[in-house]
Amino acid sequence: MVTGFDRITLAVPDVDEAAASYAKLLGDFQPLGDNARGLALSNVGIALQENVGADTSVIAGLTMLDEENPAHKLESGDRNLPIFSVPARSLSGEPVTTSTGIAGVDHLVLNTRDADDCIRLFNSELGMRLALDQEVPEWGGRMLFFRCGKMTLEVIQNLDNPVEQDHFWGITYLCPNLNATIAQLDNNGVAHSEIRDGRKPGTRVATVKSHDLGIPTLLIEPTQ
Repeated sequence: MVTGFDRITLAVPDVDEAAASYAKLLGDFQPLGDNARGLALSNVGIALQENVGADTSVIAGLTMLDEENPAHKLESGDRNLPIFSVPARSLSGEPVTTSTGIAGVDHLVLNTRDADDCIRLFNSELGMRLALDQEVPEWGGRMLFFRCGKMTLEVIQNLDNPVEQDHFWGITYLCPNLNATIAQLDNNGVAHSEIRDGRKPGTRVATVKSHDLGIPTLLIEPTQ
């Protein structure tokens, strides 16, 4: 039974270059050993791991907290999802609000070809609360929200054109003061969209358009 999120691992072609670029968005990453770097946010860590020979960066893994069991890979059937568990947080140091005002990860997006099997895995087997299950007719999809600890896993199934292989797709970072974060990103030379109303009533969002390692990245300010 998982109790929270430990870290999101991003596989990058070059750790030094990725850390320097991503620092404009999040702040300084600390060496972790084995050619990796990490940053502890309030509710989850972000780890950069070098993938030698790769041309692009991807969300390569999600590690959950399971205080009662040793570290292991979680069973995900024939989809072979890169989901792991550890008994204690792996990134040392006090969690921080970053230099740009990003406090944590609001949600991580997983594209799936089988939403029902995701309910089996994340809700029935791992004990994550299924907070939302709805179809969205305007884009022919089904959306699930699994809540665990202080972060959400958003699962999307495109019913008209399902993906061939489940994969993590994008990250939404939590910004308590989006105006201040945008101002700091401007100072850092990070490109972004205009602030707009979010899908959830009362929220505001902006899309990051540079220094995101090519990973779809959204910023969200929660309801006040």
